[in-house]
Amino acid sequence: MYLTRRETFNAAHRLFRPEYTDEQNFEIFGKCSNPNWHGHNYTLYVTVKGDVNPKTGMVVNLKTLSKIIKELVIEKVDHKNLNTEVDFMKGKMASTEMICLAIWDVLERPIREMGAQLHCVRLEETENNFVEFFG
Repeated sequence: MYLTRRETFNAAHRLFRPEYTDEQNFEIFGKCSNPNWHGHNYTLYVTVKGDVNPKTGMVVNLKTLSKIIKELVIEKVDHKNLNTEVDFMKGKMASTEMICLAIWDVLERPIREMGAQLHCVRLEETENNFVEFFG
């Protein structure tokens, strides 16, 4: 059985390589390399899989799953600069792909400890752009 929890957050970031000039960064990353940052209203989908517990009728308790996602991810990223303020993004390019991978890394173990398996992390940056990671 697959179970998905949706959360949202707002965050700023900049795509750039510090060793490149602003012109080189713009050539590669376009307006996403704005030195003054830019932001998105992200939508995060966390899908877990597992057997339905016959006693509870659930794969996992959604309230517990939501609490884990909020404590380990949302509280750290919401209304933050992903490049400078988020511990699990330190030293990483703040692309949607890398943010998604970092969220997977943060959530995989706690979800396993709940008795389920992390199946997919989907991160929507805009209504037209999203990434999915299946581990």
